[in-house]
Amino acid sequence: MAKLKGVCIGAGYFSQFHYEAWKRIEGVDILAVCDLEEGKAQAMADLHGVPGVYTDYRKMFDEMKPDFVDVITPPPTHKEICKDAADRGIHIVCQKPLAPTLKEAEEMVLHAKQAGIRMMVHENFRFQPWHREIKKLIEQKRIGESLHSLTFQSRMGDGWGEEAYLGRQPYFRTMPRLLIYETGVHFIDTFQFIAGPVKKVYAQLRKLNPVIAGEDCGLLVFTFENEAIGVWDANRYNESNSEDFRYTFGTFLVEGSEGTIRLYQDGKITIQLLGGEEIEHEYAHERRGFGGDCCFFTQRHFVDCLLLDEPFETSGEAYLNVLRVQEAIYKSSELSEVITL
Repeated sequence: MAKLKGVCIGAGYFSQFHYEAWKRIEGVDILAVCDLEEGKAQAMADLHGVPGVYTDYRKMFDEMKPDFVDVITPPPTHKEICKDAADRGIHIVCQKPLAPTLKEAEEMVLHAKQAGIRMMVHENFRFQPWHREIKKLIEQKRIGESLHSLTFQSRMGDGWGEEAYLGRQPYFRTMPRLLIYETGVHFIDTFQFIAGPVKKVYAQLRKLNPVIAGEDCGLLVFTFENEAIGVWDANRYNESNSEDFRYTFGTFLVEGSEGTIRLYQDGKITIQLLGGEEIEHEYAHERRGFGGDCCFFTQRHFVDCLLLDEPFETSGEAYLNVLRVQEAIYKSSELSEVITL
């Protein structure tokens, strides 16, 4: 079987996880790396054995004629890149945030549909192995017939002081929307993956670090269509006590009619049935790549669905619902009201 030909745009901090994952995915050849800074593109290509280097992505599209493009650039660039790819019949996997506004995201998704190409959002948190396992345990009714609540607490500790977000992603300091737009969107998607569609949301957002532009602290309360409740309690200012907080990004408590699932920061999952002891649940996860190797699993899903002509879990069209919940969160915080979707 012929391999899928791919190209990648972007050689920033997070792109390293994409390139490393592509090397391990069978049935794919990454032909070229593109970045506005040729030195960065060349360094990434050399590190991961990619033959082509470009600074003009349109030239790369026209010369390489890829089957798909992996877009790993800042959100304001996504709409134009994806339009140019779609117009050339190139399938797209695009990093989140998908676009600066919901309107732009809707226009991107519509254009891809009209062009007849496949588009998936690189929403990787739902592909973290602990979230897949928790979903499976719920479907197996391991904690009962009904789901009561999801509670995730996260303290990232990379956003305090004048040098917030370190050298990794310093542009976070100037983003007018930060915590929900950049991080919380992962958990909107993951919560809906586990518990189903959100029907109501209430949010309190604020800024703890005065030197940044956007919000860095939030308490979100979701009501799902199945009447379960979700709580996301997070900030990027205070610190975790974990040696590697970026493995799970926090702790997760999932409660049902017959017991509780707990996720610890080292990836351990336990089950405690009502009246019983907490017992560790064995499953596969490893410290590889990013967040339990979730970039690999996300990109593997993209390739499998392309080859088998199956729907993406995080198709552009499906992901618009996540962004509508995101907008409801900002509206709720602004109005101090519960917003019904």
